[in-house]
Amino acid sequence: MSTHWAEPGCYPVADGIHRIPLQLPQDGLRAVNVYALETDTGLALIDGGWHRPDTYRELTAALARIGRSPSDIHDVLVTHIHRDHYTFAVELRRRHGCRVHLGAGESAGLAAIRALGNNVPTSSLRELRRAGATGIAARAYADSIGEPFDVADWTAPDRWLQPGPLTLGGYELEVFATPGHTKGHLVFQDRARRLLFTGDHLLPTITPSIGFELGTWELPLDNFLNSLALLRDDDDQTMLPAHGPDGGSAGRRARDLLEHHDRRFAQIRTAVAELAPCTGLEVARALTWTRRERPFETLDTFNQMVATCETLAHLDVLVDRNVLSTEADSGVDIFAPAR
Repeated sequence: MSTHWAEPGCYPVADGIHRIPLQLPQDGLRAVNVYALETDTGLALIDGGWHRPDTYRELTAALARIGRSPSDIHDVLVTHIHRDHYTFAVELRRRHGCRVHLGAGESAGLAAIRALGNNVPTSSLRELRRAGATGIAARAYADSIGEPFDVADWTAPDRWLQPGPLTLGGYELEVFATPGHTKGHLVFQDRARRLLFTGDHLLPTITPSIGFELGTWELPLDNFLNSLALLRDDDDQTMLPAHGPDGGSAGRRARDLLEHHDRRFAQIRTAVAELAPCTGLEVARALTWTRRERPFETLDTFNQMVATCETLAHLDVLVDRNVLSTEADSGVDIFAPAR
C-alpha cells in the first residue's frame, strides 16, 4: 500500500535531497512539504513550515532518519510569506541561528502583517465587500480574530532575495519570481538535477489561491498567468511542490493550470451573460468548486472567502481585457458583458 504524501517522514527525492511533510492545524491541505538539501556544511531547507507546538518535534524525528538534526540547518529559503511556509523558519533561526531568505516582493506584506498584529485577512475582507459578500466577510472576521498570533514569528529575513543565480553549499540554484499566489512568490530551480521547487505556484492536484495576502489588489490572476507562462515549456524539470506528492513535469502542470483558467474564464463569461447585472458573489455561487465540483454553499467560510476572491480576480482580468464592464454601486462592483 502506498504512503499518502502527507504521512510524516523523510522521503528521498534525489541524491542528497529529502521531502519532509510537516503537519498543518485544521487545514484541508493536511501538510506542507519542506525539502532538506544536504550541503557542503550541513543542511538547507526549501520552505520552513508553520510554527506550532509540534513542528520542531516532527522535523527532529524526520531528520533523525537521515542521521541529521535541526541544528545542522544553516539556511532556509522560503518561497513566500504565508505562515505555513515562513513562521517556522523564523523559529529555527531563534533556536539555531540559521539564515532565513525571502523574496523581496514580500517586504510590504511582511510589514503589513506586523503592523496589523493579528491573523485577520483584511485585504480579502475588503475584496469580499467589493464582491457583495458582506455576510461571508463578517463570518471570516469572526473566525480569524481569535486565532493565536505572535509578532515574533514575523521578524524580517536575513536576506531579501531577487531573481537570479544563487549558490548555496554546493548547489547552483536559479531564483525565479512567480507572483500571483502572493506578490513576492519565488520558485527555485536546480537545473543540474532538473528539479524545480515550486512552493505554492505549481501544485499537483489543486490550483493555488490567488492574491491571498495583505495589501493592494493589482490583478493578481494576470500576474499568476504570466508566471505560469514562464514555466510552460519546462518539460524536463521535475516538480517539487509545497503541498501534494512530488514528481511530474513542471511544464506540463503549468500548461494544465493555464488551460484550467481558460475554462474558468469561459464559465464566468457564461455566468455573467446569464446573470447580468451581477456581483462577484453571485457569479461565485453560479460556479462549482474543487475537483469534486462542489456547490458554493457547501463550502466552509474560509473556502467561500477564497472562492469569492478568486472569482473576483477572474472578473477583474476580464474587465481589463474589455470583455466585461463594471461599475460601482455603494462599494460593490456590478459586472456585465462589455458593449
